[in-house]
Amino acid sequence: MSFIYNQQLETFIRVADAGSFNKAAEKAYITPTAVIKQINTLESTLGVRLFNRTRRGLTLTKAGESFYKDTKYIIQYCNDSIIRAQNAMKKDNNIIYIGTSPMTPAKILVELWPKIHKHCPDIKFQLVPFENTLENAKEILSNLGKNIDIVIGIFDDTMLNLRKCSGLELLKTPICCAVSVNHRLANKSKLAISDLYGEKLMLMNRGWSSYVDSLRDYLYIKHPQINIVDFDFYDVEVFNQCENSNNILMVVNNWENVHPLLKIVPVEWDHTIPFGILHSPNPSQTVKRCLCAIETIMNP
Repeated sequence: MSFIYNQQLETFIRVADAGSFNKAAEKAYITPTAVIKQINTLESTLGVRLFNRTRRGLTLTKAGESFYKDTKYIIQYCNDSIIRAQNAMKKDNNIIYIGTSPMTPAKILVELWPKIHKHCPDIKFQLVPFENTLENAKEILSNLGKNIDIVIGIFDDTMLNLRKCSGLELLKTPICCAVSVNHRLANKSKLAISDLYGEKLMLMNRGWSSYVDSLRDYLYIKHPQINIVDFDFYDVEVFNQCENSNNILMVVNNWENVHPLLKIVPVEWDHTIPFGILHSPNPSQTVKRCLCAIETIMNP
């Protein structure tokens, strides 16, 4: 699939991961000279030095580290784009394409599938993986019904209006906290609010969700001993930051498999957030039938 972006990017990733021109060459089945030539050309084109070259091997420069992260995203985005395009070409009217990522797992639909199948035996599900980045979230949620029909996740009216999509609420899921497995609170089965005193609690910026804003206001007024840290978007980097900084991250139980070194712990408060199915404001007949079936199942 790499033909839709510069081949030098894949070579750069191989070299960075291997820490050696020779090892990267072996994996690519080309000569070390060819690898070095590609990297030299790439550095010349970019006008930056990507690698520190020493007798012990190769390490990324600061510029290289930044470019590595962006390049991984570019390659993943291109590959995901191909999958979405291929799905669009062979779209079957009875197939519902479900977008999945670590923050939008399709587990609840998989669990409901046997019951959905009884109501709509002709409907099929197909999972479409995507990387959970701000750019992808904007594109996918604003264009539901094209390459991806539905996404499972947390939402409210604020977020739906922001992303120009609609939602079917399945339940209100408790707002929990994620902590590093090495954090002092990781051995607790439930947190008292006072357990968070003196800690840094990571919350999404104001304006993303009225439910999170309500929690934020409650903590500001009733529990000022908790230090709130703002961030822009839920992605894997935010979970990494939580683990590396020993901060506490606002999460929901459905994200239990996002990061293996974080533990999700419920909190003794009544704050929840809607969880359900995000779909186009004008869904296809197949999606409408599926949504109706799910509503019947959830509200017998």
